[in-house]
Amino acid sequence: MKIDARVAALPTWIGIPVRVLPLPIINLAFGRLVASMKCRHPGLLERLGAHASARFLIDPTDLPLKFLIQPDRAPFFQAFHTPLPCDWDARIRGPLGALIAMVNGELDGDALFFSREITIEGSTEAILALRNAIDAAEVDLASEAIALCGPLKPLAEATAHFLSPILRRWSGVGLARQRVQTG
Repeated sequence: MKIDARVAALPTWIGIPVRVLPLPIINLAFGRLVASMKCRHPGLLERLGAHASARFLIDPTDLPLKFLIQPDRAPFFQAFHTPLPCDWDARIRGPLGALIAMVNGELDGDALFFSREITIEGSTEAILALRNAIDAAEVDLASEAIALCGPLKPLAEATAHFLSPILRRWSGVGLARQRVQTG
C-alpha cells in the first residue's frame, strides 16, 4: 500500500457526460455494482456490524455527483446531482482517484485523511468500519464491474486495461487493485 497520498483531480471535462447521463441509468448501473459486491463479498455486511444501517455519502469533489450507500436497506445505492437532497450518517469527500485508490488498497486512508486529500464528517466509527470491511474483502472495483458484463466480459477487461493507465496518468492511481507478487 502506497503511503504518498497526493492524488490529482480528474479533468473537468470528465464531468460533462456525468451531468447529462440520466440519474436512473447511473443508479441502475452503480446499484447493480454494489449489489454484486454484496453477493461476491458476503462478509461485508457482517464486518460492518452495527454500522450496516449507516448511510454513507461518497462525495467525489471532481464529479458533479454524490453517492449514498445504505448497506442494509433498499435502495442501498443512490446517486444524486449536487446539491444533495438527503441525510447521511458519515461522509467521505475527496477526489475520485483518491476514493478509488482507497477502496482498491492502493493508498492508505489514514495518509489521505492526514494529508487532507480526503475529509470525513459524521460517524468516524462507521467510516472506519466501512474501510475495514472493504480492506478485509479486498474489493477491486474494476473486477467487480467486469464481473457484471456477462458475455461482454472480454471487451470490458480490454476497456479497463486501456483506461487504467489513462486514469493513472490523470490522477496517480489506476482502476484495479494492485496484486502483490509472491515467490
